Amino acid sequence: MQGLLLINKPKDITSFKAVAAIRKKANTKKVGHTGTLDPLATGVLPVLVGKATSLCDYLLTADKSYIATVKAGISTDTLDITGEILDEKTPDFDQAQLLCALKNFTGEQLQTPPMYSAIKKDGVPLYKLARKGQEIEVEQRKITVHSITLLEFSKDDYTFKIDVSCSKGTYIRSLCRDIGEFLGCGATLTDLIRTKTGGFTLENCVDLDTVSEENVSSYLLSEELAVMHLPELQISFNQAKRFSNGGKLSFDRLNCEIAEDLCYRVKYKDNFIGIGFADKENREIRIKCLINPIKED
Repeated sequence: MQGLLLINKPKDITSFKAVAAIRKKANTKKVGHTGTLDPLATGVLPVLVGKATSLCDYLLTADKSYIATVKAGISTDTLDITGEILDEKTPDFDQAQLLCALKNFTGEQLQTPPMYSAIKKDGVPLYKLARKGQEIEVEQRKITVHSITLLEFSKDDYTFKIDVSCSKGTYIRSLCRDIGEFLGCGATLTDLIRTKTGGFTLENCVDLDTVSEENVSSYLLSEELAVMHLPELQISFNQAKRFSNGGKLSFDRLNCEIAEDLCYRVKYKDNFIGIGFADKENREIRIKCLINPIKED
């Protein structure tokens, strides 16, 4: 059994537990997700099954979209409502000031990830250090927020809802913290829905509870859908056999222009064979991962 499963992750479980549930239902050890969602969050969680798990890294690079609900005036240690309150201030801003703050956080920027995250320091996840009360300097990361749209704003309790489109590696909890600091009152995330990743939306997903041992295969999609953002490389049958057996493909023998230093979806007709990397120095396509090798006649 192999392929892509698009899950709408429920609230209050980790991505790891969602994957564990699919592993049991699919009766296979090879199951992996492509982009962690916190227990607080729900939404699009692509899960790869079987040989398709080798494609996980390629889907992690995809842009993502979220709908976040934010409470201004509260700062917590986890940067979301599940954490311990560190500070409370009375907010004093209007919608125009909020829109100005949101505009300030669009574009390329440096962001400090949360201490309560899976990022590792000397091999240890930061959240484990945080639980021990250890505070360390977290290195900033370059991210891009493509857009932030204000969906709702209530001045009664200073909560607001935003639609965020961003690059990989963006922490929405950190974004909410930074918006709150810009407004001068702090803010924390209270709800999060991932609405899109890698071209997949909530409409494409199935609820975790709907999937069972009996029907899991019926929800499996082609693993190629996970890497459709990569350019396609069509090869001949003999080249497909060579590639399937670990051989390299010379640029000079391919019937197309090759953009060097790119990964390709290598295909023979409609058959998705795997991922190949264009080696500029040696002018050849090398195997990155083999998914559906072409068998000998």
